[in-house]
Amino acid sequence: MKKLLLAAAALLAAMPSLAEDKPVPSPGEIVAAAPKGDWVAIPASDLLVMDLAPDTKGKPRRVVIQLMPPPFSQGWIGNIRLLAAAHWWDGTAVNRVQDNYVVQWGDPNADDKAKAKALPAGLEVMSESQYATKMTLETSRALDDPITSAHFFCPHGTSTEERNACREVILKTRGRRDPYNDLNGFYRGFPFAFSTATNAWPIHCYGMVGVGRDLSPNTGSGAELYVVIGHAPRHLDRNIALVGRVIEGVEHLSSLPRGTGGLGFYETPKERTKIRSIRLGAEVKGLPTYEYLSTESQSFAAYADARANRRDAFFIRPAGGADICNIPVPVRRVK
Repeated sequence: MKKLLLAAAALLAAMPSLAEDKPVPSPGEIVAAAPKGDWVAIPASDLLVMDLAPDTKGKPRRVVIQLMPPPFSQGWIGNIRLLAAAHWWDGTAVNRVQDNYVVQWGDPNADDKAKAKALPAGLEVMSESQYATKMTLETSRALDDPITSAHFFCPHGTSTEERNACREVILKTRGRRDPYNDLNGFYRGFPFAFSTATNAWPIHCYGMVGVGRDLSPNTGSGAELYVVIGHAPRHLDRNIALVGRVIEGVEHLSSLPRGTGGLGFYETPKERTKIRSIRLGAEVKGLPTYEYLSTESQSFAAYADARANRRDAFFIRPAGGADICNIPVPVRRVK
């Protein structure tokens, strides 16, 4: 299991300031200069490819989703893999678009037992306890700066050898508390929150994909999914399962007409956007290779600092911090 790096404010803090007379790169320039070794390839098997019906001008609309890495949300992700392999979403629709909130898709007849599309056999039922994952927190104080701490997590119950591996790379950041959690940071390219009670959970940032559900204790199967298209609804963290994030094509969802019914649901079938297909990436011919900037790399540390403290020519004053959702992990296509 790879190490999980985080920070007291998840890279929200000021790093040592650069000399005033030196040109300061922007976040985009830092990403563009990142060496190839700082990029991590995303396996096609970890991608979910959704093809919507073409737009009004006949242009294709494809949305690519990266599924979340283990050990998080794996029950729901197993169901999603099963649903995609069964081509279950073919012919379903986008049923809800709520402004500054979410786009939701699935079977538009799910609430009508007589018309609902039959789900494939073998779907797992998850408990609410699986919204968070047990982790082991360790903290070390940086000797060169008493204000700066390094925080990192290991999977709960790992061996001494595996726990030592978590110490290989420690990213130091200057701490600020997030009102939703004790600590937050990044794990294998995804934003996560952490409590000192040794729990970790994914964060509802823009573009994150979650599982629609009914009232508790229902946790959803994964057949109904949504993507965040507005200000990060962090109040949903640990209340709904997150399973991935959109890495390409989110504009095809965020630009859809808003629903006029309650909670942004469409009131007539004509308003809905049809889904032609949803497939696992390994099943899609000609799919590009995607890479994300390793959140354990020095390039990402510099990029995150630049996002929190813009010093390039346009900016007058560095902000001194940034919400974790304002540090989107860079993703690129590989030519």
